[in-house]
Amino acid sequence: MLDIRFLRENPEIVKENIKKKFQDEKLPFVDEVIEMDKENRRAKTEGDELRAKRNSISKSIGALMGQGKKEEAEAAKGEVKEINNKLEELEKLEEELSKKIKEKMQVIPQIMDDSVPVGKDDSENVEVERFGEPVVPDYEVPYHIDIMESFSGVDLDSARNTSGAGFYFLKGDVARLHSAILSYARDFMIDRGYEYHIPPYMIRSDVVTGVMSFTEMENMMYKIEGEDLYLIGTSEHSMIGKYINTITEEATLPHRLTSYSPCFRKEVGAHGIEERGVYRIHQFEKQEMVIICKPEESMKFYDELWKNTVDFFRSLDIPVRTLECCTGDLADLKVKSVDVEAWSPRQQKYFEVGSCSNLGDAQARRLNIRVRGEDGQLYLAHTLNNTVVAPPRMLIAFFENLLQEDGTVLIPEPLRPYMGFKDKIEPKK
Repeated sequence: MLDIRFLRENPEIVKENIKKKFQDEKLPFVDEVIEMDKENRRAKTEGDELRAKRNSISKSIGALMGQGKKEEAEAAKGEVKEINNKLEELEKLEEELSKKIKEKMQVIPQIMDDSVPVGKDDSENVEVERFGEPVVPDYEVPYHIDIMESFSGVDLDSARNTSGAGFYFLKGDVARLHSAILSYARDFMIDRGYEYHIPPYMIRSDVVTGVMSFTEMENMMYKIEGEDLYLIGTSEHSMIGKYINTITEEATLPHRLTSYSPCFRKEVGAHGIEERGVYRIHQFEKQEMVIICKPEESMKFYDELWKNTVDFFRSLDIPVRTLECCTGDLADLKVKSVDVEAWSPRQQKYFEVGSCSNLGDAQARRLNIRVRGEDGQLYLAHTLNNTVVAPPRMLIAFFENLLQEDGTVLIPEPLRPYMGFKDKIEPKK
């Protein structure tokens, strides 16, 4: 959410930002907010003047009564009553206007970084860099579920019976590999200086609306019936929410955090749920990273975050690339974002395995996350997040890239301590 003062003073910049995102239907909101803001400030000014007048009259009533000027005192009381009635109307107007302004401001997008490429949708995202050589072997790479089934490692039919489409049972070596990757990711991030957290898996609505847009919430979040609680779609939600209404001392920044959680998502939208795969699912697990920092350092930490994911995948011999999100694909709260995509030898293309985002002060403004500088002044923090790894989707890249011609799958050296020091897993059938 933008600073109302910035919008008031720079309406054309805000409108140009909206145009770059190809959201022209939001252009009228800028002028509407400016007009409502003028009316709201006028109401506040009038209210302050009336309160001052009321205080002055109220003080005079006692003096008038003491002088025996009862009629004048009663007239003054009547005037105070009229002022109170008028103030009640103004306060109601201020409340209504403030609510409407907030609703409009929450759908006006954050000002993007100048470096974000202009494009209408994800088809116009821009490849930045490749890491590792994408290889297509001279033997067939089966569909990832077929590979998992060769290890007796997945049961989608039973999951459909218990839970419906978009769920899974992992078993045996595949389940162990899933846990091993998460354990390795945890230690990988701890070794890089990030503090490990296991956060709450449910959050209140005020946190939800603080960390994401209303549209994202409707398409992603599962609501707990009868409770003001939502299942998290990523631990970023809890980890940023942890700072709601707090003041952090500047000297303690940056806060580098890494967190594990299960994640729950409706996955509403055009993509749908794969009937026979683990790419787009309702439940998965993830190791996340979050940074709270000073505004002038956020772009530096943005680079640090996406490089962590690249380094993690390369340590497992999986080729990846970075893909910069264009203006039309960038979520409204984000200043800049890059996806990390892993190579799929079967499809001979890359697919998303992580997303790194700099949200500037958007979440901090919504959640009132402030920093006290060395001079004692308060300012809004900047927040960033990125995926370390999110299995079981990540297992698609793992199995496809490490599958051998004989059907075995190699276990990279960093994972072996978490897999009983096995160097490969072998098919069961």
